[in-house]
Amino acid sequence: MIFFKLFLIFPFLTLAFSHEAFNPHLLPRPLIIDYPNLAEPHFKEIEAEVKLQCTSWRFSVEANNVNPWKTIPEECVEYVKDYVTGRGYGVDLERVSSDAGVYAKSVELRGDGKDVWVFDVDDTLLSNLPYYADHGYGSEVFDKLEFEKWVKKGMAPAIKSSLKLYEEVLSLGFKVILLTGRSEGKRRVTTENLINAGFRDWYKLILRASDDHGKLATIYKSEKRSEMEKEGYRILGNSGDQWSDLLGSSMSIRSFKLPNPMVLSQNYSRAGWRRNWTTQSADSFLLLYHTDWTTEISSEKCP
Repeated sequence: MIFFKLFLIFPFLTLAFSHEAFNPHLLPRPLIIDYPNLAEPHFKEIEAEVKLQCTSWRFSVEANNVNPWKTIPEECVEYVKDYVTGRGYGVDLERVSSDAGVYAKSVELRGDGKDVWVFDVDDTLLSNLPYYADHGYGSEVFDKLEFEKWVKKGMAPAIKSSLKLYEEVLSLGFKVILLTGRSEGKRRVTTENLINAGFRDWYKLILRASDDHGKLATIYKSEKRSEMEKEGYRILGNSGDQWSDLLGSSMSIRSFKLPNPMVLSQNYSRAGWRRNWTTQSADSFLLLYHTDWTTEISSEKCP
């Protein structure tokens, strides 16, 4: 019985002998539990998945599997921006030029002035990255009029690795022919821009004449290469950032595709693109694309 009474009054004795005065108005100190931050790892998983999906998308673009398209997926804008402004884009460009240079050195030229290397201009020799930086890195539908304003400035810098290949090809004895989708009216500004960027001594600069307007890029460039062959030229190498620079008829012995995830030379128009994101569970993340295309032919193209 005595033990039970002591047990009842023990809490009061504790308060009486404590150093702090008892204040009945103070609430008990709350119990604080630190829960692990479950949201942060989940968002990191989602971020990693987006990066993986966008890398896969870019691979499909460069492999000419995703064709046609007008804008990059909205979810991949930051990814593409980081890629083209970071080290990755530069390394890829250097790799293409390096591989092309190895091939160029392996070719035995005949020495008759008929061995040709064809170069595209936009985003192959001259970089339009400053333009795309101001237009969402490919997230905006290509605007021909806005792009022409940029071209007229004649401020496009050289792609350094392409300039190196260009000079190497010339030194090996190739005739260099520049084949661009730009119109004949841009000859002067294009010539000045190329020279100011360091490109010189090309044999011929071919631009779209009035009767070439409205032709798809693949057809236009195929026709021009066919004309070269009829004149006795042997097209041994071809460099371009679009598949329309390289495919078609009268193709070169070897073609070298430069990366460009920001713009596509289009042969078709797009009816619609719906992107759906869904999480199947807390531990899984899925990116789904559903695309509907029409086969309506578009007469204009990106350079």
